[in-house]
Amino acid sequence: MRKKVLVTGVAGFVASNLAKFLLARDYDVIGIDDLSAGTLENVDRGVDFHKLDIRSAEIYPLFHGIDTVLHLAAKSSLTDCLANPIDAATVNVVGTLNVLQAAKEANVRKVIYADTSAAYEGIDVFPTPEDHIKPIGVYAASKHGGAAFCDSYERLYGMDITMTRYFNVYGPAQDWRRVIPPVMSAFIIRMLNGQQPIIYGTGEKRRDFIYIDDVNELNLLLMTHPDARGRSFNVGTGTNHSVNEVYRAVEDLMQTGIEPEYRPDLPGEATFTLGDITRSRQLGWEPRVSLKEGLTKTIAYLREMNNAKKLVSVA
Repeated sequence: MRKKVLVTGVAGFVASNLAKFLLARDYDVIGIDDLSAGTLENVDRGVDFHKLDIRSAEIYPLFHGIDTVLHLAAKSSLTDCLANPIDAATVNVVGTLNVLQAAKEANVRKVIYADTSAAYEGIDVFPTPEDHIKPIGVYAASKHGGAAFCDSYERLYGMDITMTRYFNVYGPAQDWRRVIPPVMSAFIIRMLNGQQPIIYGTGEKRRDFIYIDDVNELNLLLMTHPDARGRSFNVGTGTNHSVNEVYRAVEDLMQTGIEPEYRPDLPGEATFTLGDITRSRQLGWEPRVSLKEGLTKTIAYLREMNNAKKLVSVA
């Protein structure tokens, strides 16, 4: 009998890729998204899609008969969270609580909550392990509020809940429509259009970039691994690259001859991220996609989208 999973935020970058990945492995996938950030074109036709807000009571019937809930819906734009912290809190905290309550009432076997490596904003230990967190910004604090309720429901009701802390995930369908788009997509799209890629600051900020396929593999493992219960896992590569290095890697593959434009630094961004992935590796998982391979796949996807006139210029 095919297992049923429910994916929240299914029209977003990570969740839409995860839904396709699970469909290809014979899972039935129910998807929820209010389309406030994601787009319907991201959602695979095989997904039983429902346009709903995760804060709504209307989501409750969809949880009956579900084996695993993968909760990825969130207000994730740092700019939007700073501009409207109340909205960020209601989506990321109250929305998560509503998802947990729906899963509890439906006796869902497993819940995986997509947390964030922004929880480590105030930590200066690298590579950063899961044991210590210090969220500072609005986004990080709101996601931590959701994580606190996950911990509460696990302890109070014995629910099987696992939390994943994503570092910088990239790949096809990455959200390039943001005011400040993710660096991978922003570079590639501008260079496809003959424009200079924009680097904020000196370009020496370093990030732990992980390709979406590796993220999907870890989520699949966490859905059933007995040692995942009640624990948090870093989702990164255990290596990092500077923004300048990313630009050079993209240029080496695209051969455009276009040099970047440097602009004043963006406030509130970490200068260095690097995940300790020992705990994830102990489950038998290993990130396998190199930066070059991941960028090659991302460029191919965005080039196809650009040729189909489905991309617009980004800031």
